[in-house]
Amino acid sequence: MPQGQPSVVPKDGLTTRQRRNRPLLMVHTGEMKGKSTAAFGMALRGWNQGWNLGVFQFVKSAKWKVGEESAFRALGKLHEATGEGGPVEWHKMGEGWSWSRKAGADEDHAADALEGWREIQRRIAAETHDLYVLDEFTYPMKWGWIDVDEVVDTLVNRPGHQYVVITGRNADQRLLDAADLVTEMTKVKHPMDAGQKGQKGIEW
Repeated sequence: MPQGQPSVVPKDGLTTRQRRNRPLLMVHTGEMKGKSTAAFGMALRGWNQGWNLGVFQFVKSAKWKVGEESAFRALGKLHEATGEGGPVEWHKMGEGWSWSRKAGADEDHAADALEGWREIQRRIAAETHDLYVLDEFTYPMKWGWIDVDEVVDTLVNRPGHQYVVITGRNADQRLLDAADLVTEMTKVKHPMDAGQKGQKGIEW
C-alpha cells in the first residue's frame, strides 16, 4: 500500500467508504514475540474510537497479569467513570495450558477451552463487542480442542460490524485463508538467543 493507497480496487459493488469500513478478521502468527502486543495496540486504538472491547486469553496463566491487562482494566474503569473511550472486558479462558502447566488432565483443559469458545460464539451472535482479541487462540485449535472449520465458519459469517484479531503460533492454513489481514512475526534476533531472560516492561 504505497502512501496508504490500495494497489487494487476490486469490482465488488461497494463504495470506497463501504469497503474502507468493512470489519476485518485478522491473524497475527509466527515464531517471534510481538503478536499479542500488536493486537493490543489495535485494541488501544479501538478503545480511543469508543469501541466495546472483548479480550479473551486462551493460554497464559490465569494467575499471571500481563501489563496490558492492568492497563486495559484501568482504561475500562476510566470509561465507566468519565465516558472516555470504550468499555473493556478481559477474560482468561484457562489455566495456562502452554507456558505454565497446572493441575488437571488435558481433557479438563480442552473442555474449558471449548466452553470459552462457546461463550465467544454467543457474544458474536449477540454482537456484544466491536473488537474481539482472541489471544493465543491458535493453540487450542492446533491441539484439536476446538474445531477449526467451525471457528472459520463462525467468524466469516459473523453478523454486524465486528472486528476479530487472533494471535498465536502455527495458525491453521484454513484460518489464514479466511482472514482479511495476516501478519507473520519472523525472528531475526532475540536477546534470549544469548541467554538473556525476559525483562519487565518488555516481556510483561
